[in-house]
Amino acid sequence: MSALEPTTPSVPKRSWLSRPFALTLPALILLAAVIGYPLLTIVLRSLSEPQWGVQNYLWFFGAPVNLTVLQRTFVISAWVTIVCVVCAYPYAYLMTAVGPRARLVLVLCVLIPFWVSGVVRTLSWVILLQDSGVINSLLRAAGFDGIRLIRTQTGVVIGMAQVLLPFMILPLYSVMKGIDLRLMRAAQSLGARPSRAFFTVYLPLSLPGVYAGAIIVFILALGFYITPALLGGPRSTMLSTLVQTQVLSLLQWGRGGAMGVVLLVTTFVLLALAAPVMRSRYREAGRH
Repeated sequence: MSALEPTTPSVPKRSWLSRPFALTLPALILLAAVIGYPLLTIVLRSLSEPQWGVQNYLWFFGAPVNLTVLQRTFVISAWVTIVCVVCAYPYAYLMTAVGPRARLVLVLCVLIPFWVSGVVRTLSWVILLQDSGVINSLLRAAGFDGIRLIRTQTGVVIGMAQVLLPFMILPLYSVMKGIDLRLMRAAQSLGARPSRAFFTVYLPLSLPGVYAGAIIVFILALGFYITPALLGGPRSTMLSTLVQTQVLSLLQWGRGGAMGVVLLVTTFVLLALAAPVMRSRYREAGRH
């Protein structure tokens, strides 16, 4: 080889430890330890106690009360998600429209509930919603008849929505803060009414935040136990209460595990059915 001929430096071969996959190993090991192993144990118990077979699943689907409670769990979770979307959307929009100081106050109002125990917040709703509570006292003082809120499905939805509202606000705000508000003014300058500019420009761009927050709230609502137990009654019982009864009161780990597996599989099926719709909406928002 000539001395004047350029040489290419040799690139050292990368080991598998330097690959991006290696960086995820600690997280994968942690997930396998704290989620995968307990979940596998529950599945095995649902199939092996009191003996190997699918008798626990046959019992679950053969009891009408279990199917009623399963349906009620998804209905309550859906209502909680709808209430959170309706309440969180204008709040998140306000966070993007105000100045820095006012935004800081609004963010603190979202974060403060995380610093208060969920039991304390639920007990405060018991005081507010009970028949002689603050809400009914104000209604009677205004000349209206009191309404029953405690031990009802309505009370459960109110309490769960208040606890889960920050999980809807934060994803919405993270998406909305990236939307240029000048697009609204540009649409209005072209002749669109403010309402039409909002529904054709701003709303489609904010839908990814709505979907992300709705998924988080819906999945978290499915597993709620404390709030339905304190605010609800027999007609607002959710599946988590039945699981607690089977496991801790009756020591029927097989039946409790079957309930948990059915809830998990049903949730995955619903998310799989909703995934194509969500992907199409994401693409439409990207085109806008």
